[in-house]
Amino acid sequence: MAPSYLSLENMPKLNLVDTSRPKGGETEKITINLGPIDLGQIDLLVEEGFYSTRTDLIRTAIRNQLAVHAQVVTETVTRRAMVLGLQHFSRRDLEAAQAANEQFDVHVLGLASIAADVSPELAVATIASVVVLGAFHASPAVKAALKGRIR
Repeated sequence: MAPSYLSLENMPKLNLVDTSRPKGGETEKITINLGPIDLGQIDLLVEEGFYSTRTDLIRTAIRNQLAVHAQVVTETVTRRAMVLGLQHFSRRDLEAAQAANEQFDVHVLGLASIAADVSPELAVATIASVVVLGAFHASPAVKAALKGRIR
């Protein structure tokens, strides 16, 4: 029997957690380039006590912009049938899909993670495609095996 691609309604039971704010080690580092005048203004606001650090100002600015566009994000996540937050795939989750001879698409806005004990063969047998806007955590071997399926 050929694998069937599952809709969200038919997807095997997975461990899903919707998180709006990352906890301690759940952040990703980004690098931005700023001109000296922008950087100087940021430093001035920090020095004057408006923000505790440069990072505090940048996080606040990003959150404010995300709040401005929250409706668009919500509508797009719904339209694309994406998981918002964290979606973790354990070896047990993927083995259940394999036993049912099923594959599914991973569509996440946030963090998608595949357990470290998942073999590349199991991932290839059960995951048809991966679209993650945010961060995708998996072993290097699993990422390499899914390379042609990650968009």
